[in-house]
Amino acid sequence: MRKLTGRFRRPPILAADTPKGPWGGSGEDSDGGPRNPWAMPPGGRKAAGKPTALDEFIRKARGSGGGDPGGSGGGFNGLPGAPGGRTLWAIGAAILVGIWVLYTSIHPIGPQQRGVVTYFGRYTGILEPGIQLTAPAPIASVRVLDVQKIRTENFPEGSGENLVLTGDQNIIDLTYSVRWDIANPRDFAFRLAQPQETVRAAAESAMRAVIADTTLDQALGSGRTGIEQRVQDLTQSILNEYYSGVRIQGVAIKQATPPAQIVDDFNKVTAAQQEAVANVNQARSYAQQVIARAQGEAAQFDKVYEQYRLAPEVTRRRMYYETMEAVLAKSDKTIVETPGVVPYLPLAKGGRNAPPPPEVAAPTPAPAPAQQGGGQ
Repeated sequence: MRKLTGRFRRPPILAADTPKGPWGGSGEDSDGGPRNPWAMPPGGRKAAGKPTALDEFIRKARGSGGGDPGGSGGGFNGLPGAPGGRTLWAIGAAILVGIWVLYTSIHPIGPQQRGVVTYFGRYTGILEPGIQLTAPAPIASVRVLDVQKIRTENFPEGSGENLVLTGDQNIIDLTYSVRWDIANPRDFAFRLAQPQETVRAAAESAMRAVIADTTLDQALGSGRTGIEQRVQDLTQSILNEYYSGVRIQGVAIKQATPPAQIVDDFNKVTAAQQEAVANVNQARSYAQQVIARAQGEAAQFDKVYEQYRLAPEVTRRRMYYETMEAVLAKSDKTIVETPGVVPYLPLAKGGRNAPPPPEVAAPTPAPAPAQQGGGQ
């Protein structure tokens, strides 16, 4: 094989004799082997250089001095115009203040929310949904309220009894709930110190007032709808007097039962009341029947009287015949023609109520006489 010469020589970058190692030099130790990266470099350790800019910044931030030792104008490593320690602190404080202003001045308000704005504690307006701007805190303060959230108050809270006295001096265990939301954010924010407790107190007071005018049967039966509407109206009226900014959405009675201690006695009383009502209804039905029959007879008498006024003799005879027909239809009759009358007739024996004649026993046949022997 011929050697390439001239322009076909190896490029200079490929013509290096010995590649260097990653730790500098030829990558070999004095004895010809690979150099140990943890060994002392030839010539000993290098002297420490000048402090870096980071070291200088830390030193200045710690307050060790306002400039370099050479007095070259308070810069880093003698650079003129570089900020000093106090200037850096001022710049950092300005950045924090700017972040605070942006954070407390920009208010994102959701579609279901409203923001109540106060300047130094005094009400100034309502923020509508969207990105709104105000003065930074503590100059302006914004309280965000959810005006579309339906809040529910349950009575009683958790498990337990809620005993209420009815108008007819009975006690029932009543479980119900009240739903409400915010109608006026300004009044809600400033008029009520404890909105939830105020709504609960007003609703409970209204329920007890309505039940006190309601009978037990209405509270346990079909009167619940009317009770719920009356409690809702009364609760809303109480809260409106407080200018609370609260709107009552509805009241729902979940359960109305007698107390657990008197369930058996209550059932007995209920059964007795139902029996009494049934007896009263039966008596009323009988009275209506008697009255209807009497009214019918009176109407019939009026008709007969009208006929009597028109023909008294005919009407009188007809009434006599009808009366005799009604009387004789229920009695026994014996008709005797005039020529066959006898001084005495035992009519009582032939009447309808006469006892039946006694049965006559059939006569017993006499035995036949015995035949005597022939020849005589």
